[in-house]
Amino acid sequence: MNSKTLGYLYVLLAITIFAGQDAFSKLLGDKYPPIMVTMIRFWAFAVFVVLLAATSPGGLRRAVVTKRPVLQVIRGMLLVSEVVVVVISFTIAGLAMTQSIFQATPLMITLLSVPLLGETVGWRRGVALAAGLVGVLIILNPTDVHFDIRLLLPLCAGFMFALYSIATRAVSSTDSAVTSVFYAGVAGAALASVIGPFYWTPIAMEDWPAMAALCICGATSHYFMIKAYSLLRAVEVQPLTYLQLVMGVAVAVIFFGETISINMAIGAVVVVGAGLFTVWREYRLGIREEKMEISKA
Repeated sequence: MNSKTLGYLYVLLAITIFAGQDAFSKLLGDKYPPIMVTMIRFWAFAVFVVLLAATSPGGLRRAVVTKRPVLQVIRGMLLVSEVVVVVISFTIAGLAMTQSIFQATPLMITLLSVPLLGETVGWRRGVALAAGLVGVLIILNPTDVHFDIRLLLPLCAGFMFALYSIATRAVSSTDSAVTSVFYAGVAGAALASVIGPFYWTPIAMEDWPAMAALCICGATSHYFMIKAYSLLRAVEVQPLTYLQLVMGVAVAVIFFGETISINMAIGAVVVVGAGLFTVWREYRLGIREEKMEISKA
């Protein structure tokens, strides 16, 4: 098995585990405060990232060294806050609806990269962004009399994750991937531990297996995704991550009895299509830039 094939296998494993993670998050979020569920999940994630850092080249001493400590801490705070909002969204808007809207996140990242990272967006990607916005509006169906303002929760979660991704891009030029994962887990767990105890609710014995499964999914999904990025470029990983929408919707329908409306299906297709086009354009632009650098050399 060559490295690329192994990388794609890691992505598929991570996506499958992410789907299970979302299912356990919804299951537990329906019974317990989302911030408490997230806090326990991040405790396990913090243990995972510490062990990962300790076994990486240079150990913990090297992992904790960062040239942008404030931004690294902000990343962790953004990630844990986004997870809380997502869990709340699972319980209020539903798993399928949340997954459908959340697919607009790559488009948000592209849009935010202009003012925050100084990147440029050509007219083709601009059209894709506009199409993605139309897709989200189709999913939300704002003209329907039953439109619920709480459906904006998935959009809020997507926006927070987009900011987290932008911050990750910013620190990647100076810090290693291990350092970034370390701070995301530790800083996130620290913030959750400040707020979570105020919402502590005793966990029933029959729910501890689901909680343990959520913690295991949270650690292993990130591990496999890290392994995937070590073998593949981001542009090769991103298209496969849209499979999470299919798996998430399947879990929502089979295990939680949710229904998929026509506007959700059409809107999701539009959003995913716009996202895939954006990824393809970034790939083409990357190739063009590489050729220009080679020609200058």
